Amino acid sequence: MHNLKEFLDEKVELYNRPGFITLDPISIPHRFFKKEDIEISGFIAAILAWGQRKTIINKCIELFQMMDNSPHDFLLNHQEEDLKPFLNFKHRTFNDVDTLYFIHFLSWFYKEHSSLEEAFLLGQTGEVDAMGSILTKFQEFFFSLSDSPYRTRKHIATPSRKSACKRINMYLRWMVRDDNMGVDFGLWKKISPSQLICPCDLHVDRVGRKLGMITRKQTDWLTALELTQKLREFDANDPVKYDFALFGLGVEEKF
Repeated sequence: MHNLKEFLDEKVELYNRPGFITLDPISIPHRFFKKEDIEISGFIAAILAWGQRKTIINKCIELFQMMDNSPHDFLLNHQEEDLKPFLNFKHRTFNDVDTLYFIHFLSWFYKEHSSLEEAFLLGQTGEVDAMGSILTKFQEFFFSLSDSPYRTRKHIATPSRKSACKRINMYLRWMVRDDNMGVDFGLWKKISPSQLICPCDLHVDRVGRKLGMITRKQTDWLTALELTQKLREFDANDPVKYDFALFGLGVEEKF
């Protein structure tokens, strides 16, 4: 166990650096400087983060160009006719219906609130294991507007459907972790890094299993909890920093 912690700590040091994020979806919010723009672009980049990383980044660039690269300003001030270009936006199964609802919800939300963090606090209990409640309440809230399309619900995962919630956990890592390494943003202070759950993507899952940190056959919410519980044994205050190690081992080293 001690040796595994040392091994993973070294990999965190290696991969938790700006040089490794140019091909990662987190490079999208790093294009922005205003807090709201970082939150919005990060949220959409995380939701679109499936498939080839290069395609994800190109699709995000395309989408934010339609918002004149000022997403917060666009959400607050756009006119109906400004939405026409989005009718042609598509990334895998994320289509124009989904795009327009995301714009609709975020426009409504930012007219009432200053930070998207507030939408994630509805299920915040303060307990270390609050994330199941946080993500469930967020998903319910996101689709609480009267015209939310049923088809769009699949794009925001929820533990109530047993999903590992990889993309939304990744987004929360970006917003919550703050270690001055220039990768994660640390913008949000009302969710603790100790509450974060490790994003279980293909690479992290595979490496986690190879290292004996995952025993469950399938990859679901309980798998993400199992892996995170192991990582808390190495660092209870910041378990998800090891996402860098596991992902780096999987992608860069083909571990």
